[in-house]
Amino acid sequence: MQTIESPHTLLIIDDEENMRHMLQAMVGRHGYAVETAADGAQALELLAGRHFDFILCDVRMPVMDGIAFLAAARDFLERTTVIMMSAYGSIDTAIEAMKAGAYDFISKPFKADEVIMALRKAEEREALRQENLLLRQEIEAMRGAGGFSRIITNSPEMQAVLKLAAKAARYDSTVLITGESGTGKELVARGIHAASPRRDKPFIALNCGGIPENLLESELFGYLKGAFTGADRSRRGLFEEAEGGTLLLDEIGELPLPLQVKLLRVLQEREIRPLGSGACRKIDVRILAATARDLASEVQTGRFREDLYFRLNVIHILIPPLRRRRMDIPLLCRHFLEKVRKEMGIEIKRVMPEVMELFDCYGWPGNVRELENIIHRGAVIAEDQAIRVEHLPQYMKDRRAAARCLDDFNGLSLKQAQEIMEEELIVKALDETNGNRVQASKLLEISYPSLLSKIKKYGIELG
Repeated sequence: MQTIESPHTLLIIDDEENMRHMLQAMVGRHGYAVETAADGAQALELLAGRHFDFILCDVRMPVMDGIAFLAAARDFLERTTVIMMSAYGSIDTAIEAMKAGAYDFISKPFKADEVIMALRKAEEREALRQENLLLRQEIEAMRGAGGFSRIITNSPEMQAVLKLAAKAARYDSTVLITGESGTGKELVARGIHAASPRRDKPFIALNCGGIPENLLESELFGYLKGAFTGADRSRRGLFEEAEGGTLLLDEIGELPLPLQVKLLRVLQEREIRPLGSGACRKIDVRILAATARDLASEVQTGRFREDLYFRLNVIHILIPPLRRRRMDIPLLCRHFLEKVRKEMGIEIKRVMPEVMELFDCYGWPGNVRELENIIHRGAVIAEDQAIRVEHLPQYMKDRRAAARCLDDFNGLSLKQAQEIMEEELIVKALDETNGNRVQASKLLEISYPSLLSKIKKYGIELG
């Protein structure tokens, strides 16, 4: 049988000499470079001098058993995958081994294929770990050079977003950043600016929906003294304030149609005309736009200009909602707990497992911002160093109670079960459509008035 050129190193730990020889011959034929030890203490001496990719370790041994070995060798096993073996296999033994740091557990007596399959699974796991490590290093290098350090993620989908953002940052192309509320659109925009050649110039963000329409034009373009009643001095607009830098037009979907026309001219001609001025002024500003709205749909309904949409949508960055990057939730929790510690001096060490389970199945209509608020709230009201279910908002505890009712389905009447399922499906449909009740009613295949009635009946809060 052909062996690999650079074999994986493997340590067999077993007090039975025949078992060691049998395993050594078996796995050696599959290309592993094998060493053996008669107990945990002997294995520790070997680990002190070299690294092993994999370890096959018996549970019951004299001098030092397998569980004690795992505890004593913890500092040596960071990059080693351990598979435990035992002739006294039980679920409790397997769980104890896993808790101690083992990757897998096989019961004696075993077939040769079982051992090789367990090792192949461990190899695949190690390959994935290495690939993930390289991706992390690549992202960290990109963050360090590009200003995306405030974006906390390990999810492949979000990493793809950061890679696209880093590429877009090199050029002056207009970027349209879309995503649900709370997903971090402004953080991505700030990262693009920080990674761009304009990083040493101003970054200015304007919420287009946060300023009255009659003031928005003067805020953007500025005005001359006497341009209108109360204009007792000239004032530069945000386009001029951002000269040489970047202007983020957040919630661009809220921009009134008359101003959409003027913004289109700015994008086309790279010039502005302050209120009260008869002359245009050239500007050198990169424009980024962000919105939680579906601008393509807004174009269809006539609420957004098609020509402006295409001018803005040169590079489109879509930020996934938190429910589609759930693997980031534990990482974000640790980040927000550290943030609470630094900013408020509150020492909260962990989020309890039952809370993490609830987080993992929750829809997160408010996305990362909602998670941060929940961690902040829990940290403030927690009485010890852990956030528990009782520290969560009532609506999350109600959702947990509903889930428990479904688990105990046999104890409910059909009418009660139907109502619980109906409420869950309505919440899910609203999550999927970002709170769009018309679209949600179509997904649910019920009429719009019927959906409104049910939302009121169940007291469903819309994000």
